Amino acid sequence: MDSFSFLSNAEPEAFENLYKQYRNDPTSVEDSWQKFFQGFELAQTQFGEDAPNKELPKEFKVLNLIQDYRTRGHLFTKTNPVRERRKYKPNLDIQHYGLDEKDMDTVFQAGNEIGIGPSTLRDIINHLSQVYCQSIGVEFMYMREQEEVKWMIDTLHVNSNTPKFSVDEKKYILKKLTQASTFESYLHKKFPGQKRFSLEGGETLIPAIDMVVEYGADLGIRRYILGMAHRGRLNVLANIFNKPYHNIFSEFYGKDYVEDGFDGDVKYHLGYEKNLVTESQHPVDLILCPNPSHLEAVDPVAEGLARSSIDLIYNGDNDKVVPILIHGDAAIAGQGVVYEVAQMSQLDGYKTGGTIHIIINNQVGFTTNYLDGRSSIYCTDVAKVTYSPVFHVNGDDVEAIVHVVKIAMAFRQKFKQDVYIDLLCYRKYGHNEGDEPKFTQPILYKAIAKHPNPKEIYMEKLISEGTITEDFAAGLENEFKEELESEFERAKEMEMNKIEPFIESAGKNAPELNGVGKDAPTAVSVDELKFVAEKITQIPEGKKVFRKLKKIFQDRENMITDDKLDWGMAELLAYGTLLKEGVPVRMSGQDVERGTFSHRHAVVKLEDSEEEFIPLNEISKDQAKLSIYNSLLSEYGVLGFEWGYSLAAPHGLTIWEAQFGDFFNGAQIIIDQFLSTSEDKWKVTSGLVLLLPHGYEGMGAEHSSARVERFLTLCAEDNMQIVNCTTPANFFHALRRQVKRDFRKPLIVLSPKSLLRHPKCVSSLKDLAEGGFKELIDDEVADPKKIKEVVFCTGKLYYELLEKREELKADDMAIVRIEQMYPVPYKQIDEVYAKYSNCERFVWAQEEPENMGALGFFLRKLRDYKIEWIARKTSASPASGSPKRDAKRQAQMLERVFKNHLETVKA
Repeated sequence: MDSFSFLSNAEPEAFENLYKQYRNDPTSVEDSWQKFFQGFELAQTQFGEDAPNKELPKEFKVLNLIQDYRTRGHLFTKTNPVRERRKYKPNLDIQHYGLDEKDMDTVFQAGNEIGIGPSTLRDIINHLSQVYCQSIGVEFMYMREQEEVKWMIDTLHVNSNTPKFSVDEKKYILKKLTQASTFESYLHKKFPGQKRFSLEGGETLIPAIDMVVEYGADLGIRRYILGMAHRGRLNVLANIFNKPYHNIFSEFYGKDYVEDGFDGDVKYHLGYEKNLVTESQHPVDLILCPNPSHLEAVDPVAEGLARSSIDLIYNGDNDKVVPILIHGDAAIAGQGVVYEVAQMSQLDGYKTGGTIHIIINNQVGFTTNYLDGRSSIYCTDVAKVTYSPVFHVNGDDVEAIVHVVKIAMAFRQKFKQDVYIDLLCYRKYGHNEGDEPKFTQPILYKAIAKHPNPKEIYMEKLISEGTITEDFAAGLENEFKEELESEFERAKEMEMNKIEPFIESAGKNAPELNGVGKDAPTAVSVDELKFVAEKITQIPEGKKVFRKLKKIFQDRENMITDDKLDWGMAELLAYGTLLKEGVPVRMSGQDVERGTFSHRHAVVKLEDSEEEFIPLNEISKDQAKLSIYNSLLSEYGVLGFEWGYSLAAPHGLTIWEAQFGDFFNGAQIIIDQFLSTSEDKWKVTSGLVLLLPHGYEGMGAEHSSARVERFLTLCAEDNMQIVNCTTPANFFHALRRQVKRDFRKPLIVLSPKSLLRHPKCVSSLKDLAEGGFKELIDDEVADPKKIKEVVFCTGKLYYELLEKREELKADDMAIVRIEQMYPVPYKQIDEVYAKYSNCERFVWAQEEPENMGALGFFLRKLRDYKIEWIARKTSASPASGSPKRDAKRQAQMLERVFKNHLETVKA
């Protein structure tokens, strides 16, 4: 629309200017306007002075009216089934446009603009009212692409935007609506008072989703990824995913699970996967992602799962996969992650070819009225961020919603853009079936109590128009009730419940690590390392790069020659060797292409053109691909996306890197609800890697700590791995171990900052070519016979302890590094105690305050060991903002570790 942006002004002067532009050069205006002006001039030629549209400004006034119907008609629709619409001014009355009653029977060429030819003003208004102001309201005129706007206009004017279905189609719609309605009433009768978060009042959601699947399959879609909260989930599971009714009924009984040591989740949080064949005989795969009570938390997860399906299963074809996000009205307006996901929708690293958003608009959030729940006019106004079209539909008009779904699916497939469908309905009961809604919305719920449900409304409509008989409708319901009764009896006989993984690729049973577990080989031969190193340190001839970058690549080449690999080089070799072996690697996060600390440079920008070059993708012809993306400034949305991505990428390495360690704070919900608990709740595993820069270098609170204590608090049942590597080689092996094992566990890496370039933090090619990941690194120079003190530590503190030991010549002290904090390497710790059996003092030392870091965790885990604890004093904040104060505290902590040696020096 940029070329014609003045059209949206909807002023006669703008149209006059457009006409002048046409008179000067007809090809300078859009085709539809050319046809309009041609018709206008033809009328002038045929009728001369008697032309009915002699006054050009009056034609433009009608065009102005048409434009306003398109722009603001959605404000005057019949879309709310139980409440009166808000009143808006200015209105669409003809007087507002300089027209009056005597113009109603005047023929205007403006009728060409809406596809009905020269027509009276009365007919033009009737047509516009039918298209824009009935059960369907549409917001789309803000879209910036002229082709999209024209497509939408042309599509809406087909059949006057009025549903037109065959008798068989209407009967099928009634069947789905009957299933939705009867299922809810059956549950209400059989399990009174139990929470189910029913769909009653919004049952038209089921025919809507059914049409998304059916019509989408006709358009070529083969996989659907659904994300939704609890409202209506059981109905979707039963009547879209065909989850056996007896399994759902059994879950209402609250029976125990078949598997010991598995906790499961409440029935309205569970996910499901189903392969089925549509009515048109297309095979499709449906996946419903599980979701906790954090409502919109599932949105990025579903998007990530959709993207990995597109990338790894359908070879990048986003015509084959569609994410469907089902929101509540209060949640889509109030939850910030919705905005994050909207901003991801067109970005190279995260786009999925367009998402279908359906809002179950109950007009109440828990007990909060919509007037208190948002400042925007509509709950869907986030759609305007990405210029996505929005359809507002009366939830009582099932044909309207199914009609809109077909338009939405066609738009998505053509333009690869998100579409929002606002299903205005109501909630028959309170937030759950045990609430009393009249406490907070007495007037609304008086109206709801008298209101017939959507199935009754549609049934009466079809009977009155002669499409069906009462006996046909009763037969549909009775047949379905008989099926439910049979399934109910079957559920009574079930002794226990069984939860299935919601996606097969992530549902492989993950064995317990038993502390450490048997690791797969991660070593790579020296020759192979040198081959990869040569490939990733070369800049193509003729490609001009920044001078400092050229030096970095030269330094990396020298590392191979000198056999001293720094952190960045070992990391790149880990990726390079995996890629060469056919393992795809995906990484995203803020600044990951270069690296927050300028250590990675996986993507090289040419100096004179900013053309990108990725050396890791130039290793061999048949290698896998590195996909690396600088993310939008989001943690919650992006981490959720990567967790979802990892589910359909069990044979790949998926990584999210925080700019600084505790920046994951913004994504804590994803950590708590998905990363740490999904195996125990939903029986799915993920190999997602989190790189969280950590270390006390005097950079303030947020830039110091990755809050390891929070992760360790969540550790149980071998649910994830927490490591803090101190050598490039160990990091190399940790990354490769993620995909070399025959199971998946999330990996949390407290990655370094100062160690990236620390002169002693280097590894040799031999370190990469031999052995594997070390959960614990013993002191390599300590003589057990001389050792009187053993200090356990993690991370970069090791190098500070080492420097202090050398300064004090404290050769009776051994420094032992715990590289893997969880699962706890008990066996290796026992070996350390046995090795230094003559030791007089065992110490746990950490640079974090005493109430943070790993101290509390190991205090519990090593309660049977004799050990002294040394840390900074307790603090409400992780670190000081003053580098001097930070250095002072670090020195004090080191003094406590070396107190015996310092006393000897003083003496």
